[in-house]
Formats: sequence, C-alpha cells, structure tokens
Amino acid sequence: METRHVTEYPTPHQSAAGPPAALPAESAIPHARARAATAADGSGVREPGRPGPEGAAAEAGTQAAEHTRRGGDRLRFVGAATRRIARGVDLDETVLGLCRVTVPAFADAILVYLREPLPVGDERPVGEVRLRLRRTDRLPDFALDGGAEPPVPTADGRLPLLSGATQHPSGGASELVAVPSGGPLAEVLRGVRPVFGDSPAGEAALPELLGAERDMPAGFRSILAPLRGRRRVIGAAVFLRRPERAAFENDDLLVAAQLATHTALGVDKAVLYGREAYIADELQRTMLPDNLPQPTGVQLASRYLPAAESARVGGDWYDAIPLPGSRVALVVGDVMGHSMTSAAIMGQLRTTAQTLAGLDLPPQEVLHHLDEQAQRLGQDRMATCLYAVYDPVAHRMVIANAGHPPPVMLHRGGRAEVLRIPAGAPIGVGGVDFQAVELDAPAGATLLLYTDGLVESRHRDVWTGIEQLREKLTETARLTRPGSPPPLEPLCDEVLEILGPGDRDDDIALLAARFDGIAPSDVAYWYLDPRAQTAGQARRLARRALARWDLEELSDSVELLVSEVVTNAVRYAERPITLRLLRTDTLRCEVGDDVPQLPRLRQARVTDEGGRGLYLVNRLARRWGATRLSTGKVVWFELALPGREQRPAERDG
Repeated sequence: METRHVTEYPTPHQSAAGPPAALPAESAIPHARARAATAADGSGVREPGRPGPEGAAAEAGTQAAEHTRRGGDRLRFVGAATRRIARGVDLDETVLGLCRVTVPAFADAILVYLREPLPVGDERPVGEVRLRLRRTDRLPDFALDGGAEPPVPTADGRLPLLSGATQHPSGGASELVAVPSGGPLAEVLRGVRPVFGDSPAGEAALPELLGAERDMPAGFRSILAPLRGRRRVIGAAVFLRRPERAAFENDDLLVAAQLATHTALGVDKAVLYGREAYIADELQRTMLPDNLPQPTGVQLASRYLPAAESARVGGDWYDAIPLPGSRVALVVGDVMGHSMTSAAIMGQLRTTAQTLAGLDLPPQEVLHHLDEQAQRLGQDRMATCLYAVYDPVAHRMVIANAGHPPPVMLHRGGRAEVLRIPAGAPIGVGGVDFQAVELDAPAGATLLLYTDGLVESRHRDVWTGIEQLREKLTETARLTRPGSPPPLEPLCDEVLEILGPGDRDDDIALLAARFDGIAPSDVAYWYLDPRAQTAGQARRLARRALARWDLEELSDSVELLVSEVVTNAVRYAERPITLRLLRTDTLRCEVGDDVPQLPRLRQARVTDEGGRGLYLVNRLARRWGATRLSTGKVVWFELALPGREQRPAERDG
C-alpha cells in the first residue's frame, strides 16, 4: 500500500474538527479556570481580602465541582472522538479521524507514525522495526494570532509543523524512523502507556522519533502515545501543545491512551479490510475473462460492476468461448448473492461451462449438465444462466435459458427487441428440462446479454427495467448514422446510464455481441468420400476456391496442408468427411470426420515413413487446432492473407 503524507490546516478562525468556530482562550478540556481558582502563595498567612475558613471551604467546593465538570468534559470528548475514529473504514480515513478530533480540541498539533510495513492479522513481523510519518496536522499560527500572515510553505510544498526558527531545515519531523531494539523509543512502545514528553522516558524517546538533530521548541508540551493493536504495537502518536496553552495533566494521559487505543484498533481493522478487499479484487479478476476472444464474424464488448464498495465480489459472470466452425458461445450467468461463496460457486460453474462448450454440446445440454453440477456443489446452490451459440456462416443462433432475464437485440435499423425465449427454471433446481430456440442473427445486429442487477432494483421491477433498457438502446441507435449500428464500447457505457443513484443493489455483468457474419461468397464447403483419391480431389477444390478469391499465392501452402490433414482423416474415417474454407481476416481451413480421437503432434523418427503431417501444419500455419465434436472431430488451420503480418504458429485445442 502506498503511503501518503498530508499536512492539512484549517482556515483562519476555523476548527479542524468541524465548522467555523471561535477559538477558545484555553483547551476545550479546561485547565486555565482551575489554575486561576487555585492560585495561592502557599504561605498559610491570611492576607487582606483573602477568604477566611468559610471562604476556603466554599473555594474547595468550587474546585471539586470544577474538577467534576472537567472530568465530564473529558468523558464526552473521548466518547465523541472514539465514535469519529471508529467511522473510518480504510487506513487514511482512520488516521484522519484521529487528527480531526485531536486538533484543536485536545492538542495544537499531532504527528501519527505507523509501522512499515503494517502487519496483517496474525503475521509476525521480522527484522528491524521502522515507523513512517503517516500524517501530521496542526493549528496554524495565523489561526491563533488573528491576522498574522500565513506561514510560507517549505520547498516540498508542506507547511511547517511547528513555527519559528526552531524548524528543522527539512520542514518537519523525520518521515522514516528506524527503532533500535532496546533503545528508549522501543522501551516506550513496549510499555504501551502514554508518557509526557518531559518525563525521563519521553525526553529520551522523542529525539529518537522526531530526529536527533531536531529539538523540541522551548515551552512546548507533548505526550508520546504508543499505538497498540490487537496483538502488537503498530505505531505512535505525538500530541503537542504550545506554551500559551495549559499544560497536559495526568488525566490527559488517560485521554491520550483512549485515543491511541481506538486508533490502533481502527488501523488494525482498516489493514484487515484492505487485505480482504485485495483478495476480493484478485478473486473477482481471476474469475472473469482477462480479455475477450476475437472470433471470426462477431465483435464483443463487456462490462462488470460490483454491487458496492463494500461488496467487491459477486456471483455474476460472462464468457465468450470460440467453438469449431467459427462459431462462438456467449454465456452470462448469476449465482445468488454477492459474497466470497457466490464468487467461488460462480468460478466452478464458469469452468464447467467452458468444459462443456469444448465438447460442442447443444445449449440445452450445457444447461442440463450445469444444473447437475450445481446440485453436486450442495443444497441451495442456485444460479441463472443464458447460453447462446452464434454461427456466423449460417447467420443463426441457438439460445437456451435457465431462469435468466431475456436478451435484447438491437437491429441495424435501430429497432430494439426483447427476444422471446422460454424462461426455464434456475440452475440447481434439478429435474428440469431446458429448451432451446433457434433465431435469426442478421448481420449488423447487436445482442445484449446482462444480469438482473442492470434492470432490477428496490425502486423498479425487472420488466420495468427491461423496458428502460430497450428504450435506451433505441435512443442510442437514433443518435447514430442511419443504417449504421452504434459503436460497441460506447454502447455499453450508454446502457449503464440507465442505472439510477439507488439502483446498485446487485453486481452487474454485461456482454454485447455485434454480429458481422461471414458472407456466403467467402465460404466454400464440400463433402468428400473417404477414398484414396480424396486428398488429390481436396487439393483441386482448394486451388479453385483460392483462384476465385484471388489468393493464388497461397495455393502451394494450402494444397500441402489440406493434403496432409485430409489424408489423416481418410485413413480412419468411415463416413464422408467435410472440407470447408473460410475467407475473413485470415484464410481458415476445416476438415471434419467421424473419428473422435484427436491428433497429437509428435516428432517422427528418421526411419518413420509417416507422422510428419502435423509437423508441417505446425510449421506453416499461423494457428491450428483440433476440437472434438458430438459426431467426431474437426482439425483446422489458419493462414495469414497476403499483405498481413505472419505470426508464429499457435496450438489451440
């Protein structure tokens, strides 16, 4: 965690703890009146005008009442101060709370040192103890002197903590202090109780904390208070008063001890919260895709918003999974709740969905297996999910729903439509048959998948939210050029604007898919019988397709690779094999057969007559892979189009 050092100062005649107020002549915890009431020369001889025995008794009663009143003032101050400190959630807010309640009510200046690094939980720090000046605050001279010129900032832009020529040239106390074991400062910190700065322990420890070359200005009073958390000392606070203010008393040590204790507990809490927030952020980040894939024929964009700052993790997820045949699976889901448990269940369901997608199962079958997995995870593991498969060649998509809000499609012409698909039961119910529907996916249309946090809140029901989403999409499309779909990333930002101030009750996942499709003229498809002559036939068909697309310079490479892949398929296939060429931003070749076994790249020996086909594919192709289907497998490879940069081959499953 980065440490920031800030020195804040109130404006003239304004309290650092609240709204403008007239500065008192003495501390908010009064001392001056008590000292005036007890002024005496100690001689015991009655002077003219000095009260007699009756007056002395009255004076003693007044002092007792004053002492009681001052004790009540201290208790009220400590109560208000601890409530203000306890409001802090993060580290800076906690330390700021201590400074705000201290200056000027209890002290004219304060320095707060914290251990670096701060231990978390049950950690046992090893090595040298180091304290870093985390924050300083003080009442400036011009606020006390009434009309005096404000002090000039030092070279680093900070106002000096203490005034006058007593300042160290650096403009303040040491910012990083090493605490030697067994030294005076270590002894005070180990003792836990606050000490006066002019006590023997304080006089030895303060120079070590503030810097040996910097002396305390004459007349200043101070208290050094260790900050002890639940298990160990985590810092120290120095309270300072100017000479014109009443000196600290023994009861002020108790006040300083209370302030230090509550601050240390608040720092402990803030450090633990910071660690939990870091873990939550990392968990959520790893549960969601780092980057969306870039499949052929579709553009993708996504957004994720947590429910609130105090609920950083949730059960919402989205995914885009490339499938064989240039298809892509679009998934969005929502596990009940937004907690660590929800995030963990979400991660397992997302992994299961990716595995099932790799098997090329139909959407309804994917949801059925997700339902079984949710039941295996335990009771009441409920989730909603929507699974869609888009085929850019056929310009169609198949969607199955498990209790999730329906998707919305924005057509190229600007019309937004809520798709009518069977809602289904949530995942985890068990014994439910999921249904899939096949719909048109015209080029230029945009499909929006989202979770209920976008459309449902305490102030609106889900169908009202869906209607607002549809209207927002229509309005956004109206602002773009006619016949042209709105840009995808700005569209996601516009969609999130339907959220009102009180609509962030749940986390939000949003996945937008722009269907570009693949034109029929860019697709060549053949069925080939598994015969010995099939490899030669495949070479001729590929050559003709490349000539039609003006890609003759790729003929040698394509014919060689097609021949190798088709030969492997013909060797084991019993049914006709398929050969498909796709021209998009790359040239993609796909060979399918009815054998489920996937080919593996291996190093052929010198004496082997075969086994070099995939080695050639791996060397010449931009990318290649093999995917198992429900009816067999598909082996594919890609080549860069002429004029495009060649990249090293990648192996995809």
